[in-house]
Amino acid sequence: MAGGAMVCVTGAGGFIASWLVKLLLSRGYTVHGTVRDLSDRKTAHLRRLHNAAENLRIFKADLLDYDAMAAAIAGCQGVFHVATPVPSEELTDPELQMLGPAVTGTTNVLRAASAASVQRVVVVSSIVAVEINPKDWPQGKVRDESCWSDRDFCRSIESWYPVAKIISEEAALEYGRRTGLDVVSINPGLVFGPLLQPTVNASSQFLVYLLKGGPDQVRNKLWHIVDVRDLADAMLLLYEVPEASGRHICAPHVISVRDLLDLLKSMYPDGYPFITKESICDRDQPAPMTSDKLKKLGWSCRPLEETIADTVGSCQQAGFLEDAGRETPCRFPPLFNQI
Repeated sequence: MAGGAMVCVTGAGGFIASWLVKLLLSRGYTVHGTVRDLSDRKTAHLRRLHNAAENLRIFKADLLDYDAMAAAIAGCQGVFHVATPVPSEELTDPELQMLGPAVTGTTNVLRAASAASVQRVVVVSSIVAVEINPKDWPQGKVRDESCWSDRDFCRSIESWYPVAKIISEEAALEYGRRTGLDVVSINPGLVFGPLLQPTVNASSQFLVYLLKGGPDQVRNKLWHIVDVRDLADAMLLLYEVPEASGRHICAPHVISVRDLLDLLKSMYPDGYPFITKESICDRDQPAPMTSDKLKKLGWSCRPLEETIADTVGSCQQAGFLEDAGRETPCRFPPLFNQI
């Protein structure tokens, strides 16, 4: 499996998928990208990528529409399932808005991949499927791919994004075991990095909030961070390396919110108002986790400081930090109240 093959990327216009499409095109792949909206606002940045004119075809396809997904995947040797429902507002019906689409959408992608005799499917999950209150896991023990978040606990606290990630990843791996389809998954941490798309994504909103300040409290969570460019490299590695199998944690950098705030202040001492340390409330810190399984396949990553600098620079260029320091409301992104 190498450059020159035809592959499908679901949710191609998003933050992570856009970088994956860029990488695939640069490596000589022909890419079928699925989007829900064919408007220029959602797809123009993809059409401007190098080799896009010759090797990128964009399909309008909703995850819940099997026939549309099957049309996009037909003829492909590989599939990267990146699309996921991310709530922009408070959920009023979690089953309808998130859990159903996550599982049904993933199943539709896998069924279409089977019908097309795809060689391998790479499913993007999250470390929220690894780190939250795992059952029978010794306190303080480094978490690896055998560790699963407790979905019943997540349901009990109405943390729906993790529930969606847990059940969709479980469904994907079980589908592979049951049918023989080669399915591998990747569990990235909080994803930072420069933007290709014209809108600010949830993880970048998190960084913007730390820089600009705001009225909301932030929990002093231990965040595991990966650069979006390194994540794209990892996803392609998992597709191309035959011995890759099962789950793969992709979360090389570990930092608390307080330490991340201190890092930002040291990098931008005069540039931004920042949140106050008083707005960061204490919480239990989960054990760290390891990305060694991925590294043993040959993966490496750039320093955290480089990722932070490139993310902030990209947000500056896009205008997302223009009103920093003014008396304008900046809200903590809703997704991070879910995890």
